[in-house]
Amino acid sequence: MRKTLASDLIVVYVILFLKIMKEQSYAQGASNIPLRGETVGECLRKTVEKYGDREALVVIDQNYRASYNELWEQTEVVAKALIAHGISKGDRVGIWSANRYEWVLVQFATARVGAILVNINPGYKISGLEYALKQSQTKLLITAQNFRQTDYIEMLNQIRPYCPYPERTVILGRNWDKFLERGKGVSEAELSEREQSLGFDDPINIQYTSGTTGYPKGATLTHHNIVNNGFFIGERMLYSEKDRACIPVPFYHCFGMVLGNMACVTHGSCMVIPGETFEAESVMKVVQNEKCTSLLGVPTMFIAELEHPDFTKYDFSSLRTGIMAGSLCPPDTMEKVIECMNMKDITICYGMTETSPVSTQTLADDVFDKKVNTVGMVHPHVEIKIVNPADNKILPRNEKGELCTRGYSVMLGYWNAEEDTRKAIDAKGWMHTGDLAVMDDDGYVTIVGRIKDIIIRGGENISPREIEDFIRKHEGIVDVQVIGVPSHKYGEEVMAWVMLREGFDMSEEELMRYCKGRIATFKIPKYWKFVTEFPMTVTGKIRKVEMREISVKELGLENIGGIHTE
Repeated sequence: MRKTLASDLIVVYVILFLKIMKEQSYAQGASNIPLRGETVGECLRKTVEKYGDREALVVIDQNYRASYNELWEQTEVVAKALIAHGISKGDRVGIWSANRYEWVLVQFATARVGAILVNINPGYKISGLEYALKQSQTKLLITAQNFRQTDYIEMLNQIRPYCPYPERTVILGRNWDKFLERGKGVSEAELSEREQSLGFDDPINIQYTSGTTGYPKGATLTHHNIVNNGFFIGERMLYSEKDRACIPVPFYHCFGMVLGNMACVTHGSCMVIPGETFEAESVMKVVQNEKCTSLLGVPTMFIAELEHPDFTKYDFSSLRTGIMAGSLCPPDTMEKVIECMNMKDITICYGMTETSPVSTQTLADDVFDKKVNTVGMVHPHVEIKIVNPADNKILPRNEKGELCTRGYSVMLGYWNAEEDTRKAIDAKGWMHTGDLAVMDDDGYVTIVGRIKDIIIRGGENISPREIEDFIRKHEGIVDVQVIGVPSHKYGEEVMAWVMLREGFDMSEEELMRYCKGRIATFKIPKYWKFVTEFPMTVTGKIRKVEMREISVKELGLENIGGIHTE
């Protein structure tokens, strides 16, 4: 009798507990697929053993093709060259280049020798380049000769007198072959010994991301972070060795490196690279000619493809899935992508560099409403919760609060920035994203705003403070405040409200010329407003929300909107 009563009470308590948990904005990614306890090199080796003869990497504009066997052999050559040039476990190796096959070789070769790959944005100007090299203390830099109209070698020469990093530079297309040649003196046993010394919790990558503090912070990721996030991203898209993914998004960003490359390598799929940078017709041609089954991109890219005058000339029948992420996702664009590009299994991802990056993703077979109005459900082996920013208590379902995430995907921390790390990751291991979100009764998450003062333009995270600090250096500027305003093409555009110093009369064109070549092009404000004061609260805080409302109305941007998917 007592046992029966006790059992009944336990059942009641369990039901009540589950009911409470269901009502809370908390979800965990239960999965019968275990996490992969392996390094990036071990992951690649296993894929080579299974699918060695299958095509692994195709780079169209370099006329490059490699099977998984060939990719393994070529990464081995690069790995030996790194050892020959004195790269030890934990040393930082920077790569400054747009998408090339060498980028992929370096990605896997650095992992095989335990070096930490430092991703340097191809769009960086002198200040950004110098900061990344110094902050990471990059020992060896592998760089392209140029990017668009920017001469990388000239920029490196300019900073060399006062920047001790890198200690050595390898220039693609100039001394790359000589760099590889030196690796011939390194034995198989030496490389094997190095690989066996590595653990999957070792740091393997530094990616710089803008934050509210105004300067880039180096999110430090491990083998474990990248391998598992890439794997489960691919699982959500139902990848197999038969898939061929068109990857026009940049490698220096998690989108290209993890959602693109690692999702493919963990499944034996083929990475197909149209060119160094995005060009709509090139992407469409590659999808058709290479019979790609998956296509990645930010909404801006998909819009450019859909609106291209020759769109109807291309065959998209091979496409099945892919990812749209990085910025606002307009519902009409998603509808056209599904119907006109045959991407019925397309997924939406949400995340941040600090979480490797994906925390939530829609399912391939989700209904249209979930694909356009949410950023999906929690990823396997990850926890998410939505809390009241004031007290960090979990909110009920369907209430707006800050999205937090915890699990294997959370970074080790910001490189050499303990205080910033503590501000981002709390004592219980939760990464505070700074994004406002709502979790519905089914566990799907919708991003509704941001706590962080970040502008996201075409997938690029831009710190307003970084731009403000630069513009304030102009002798004619008293103060400046930078905000983001809606853009159909990029999700957001940069706008600056400027207070001029007495006696100075400046134009938008003059200020744009001042910025050109000194900060990254995508950070230069598109809109400028000259004012004598800023809207402020009674306590003296500048009201950027009000500034944005005024700007949106004055610029006639009220009808531009969509879903934020970072």
